Amino acid sequence: MLLTVAVLFICTLLGGLSIHLVPEINRNLKLPLIFGGSYLFAITIIHIIPELFEISSNPSLVGLYILLGFFLQQFLEYFSSGVEHGHVHGKESLSLGSRFSLVTALFIHSLLEGALLTHDSPFHEEHESYSLLLGVILHKMPAAFALMATMQGMGRKAIYVLLLFSLASPAGLIISDLVLFSESTLMFVFALVGGSFLHISTTIFVETSPEHHFGFKKNFISASGALLAIVVEYVV
Repeated sequence: MLLTVAVLFICTLLGGLSIHLVPEINRNLKLPLIFGGSYLFAITIIHIIPELFEISSNPSLVGLYILLGFFLQQFLEYFSSGVEHGHVHGKESLSLGSRFSLVTALFIHSLLEGALLTHDSPFHEEHESYSLLLGVILHKMPAAFALMATMQGMGRKAIYVLLLFSLASPAGLIISDLVLFSESTLMFVFALVGGSFLHISTTIFVETSPEHHFGFKKNFISASGALLAIVVEYVV
């Protein structure tokens, strides 16, 4: 678990710091977003949802929880301003209160997705599935970049915000590992995260193609993200 915590923290931190290390990424953020969104969508469809139905004795309730997670994410994005899927806002566009709400919403979402990484899948041997971890990383790195772009002009405070965001998913993982939640509670949390992943990934597809035009490059990157999810889930 310590390795997972370290990887989550470092990758998220690097995603945020890349705005200073590789500033030209801002002009090409859509492509990594499409790749990450496609991977996230695929891993939700082939891993999270089948697993939830496999371990549940009440499949219809699982579907309801997933739907609830979808709309919970939509509610959180009212406060996070869509940073989860790469929305970048200028430093003058958000008030101090809006930035606080943004960070709080991101922290709640990150805690939930961190909790998803604590369990062992019924489809894999113990600790042998890294498909979810990779999906969270591919999702959080561009989100951290967008967060730092939004927080520009705050000086050192922006670094503190990035550190808090980088610690959120590891904190969710550790809390879920230490606290003995019931199986029904864990299933509820995992279904909420699955629903939120569906919302984020499908929103990325819509927003990166506002005119419903998916050229060869976007199609290739999207298919590559889904293919990677299949390889990591079934082969690695």
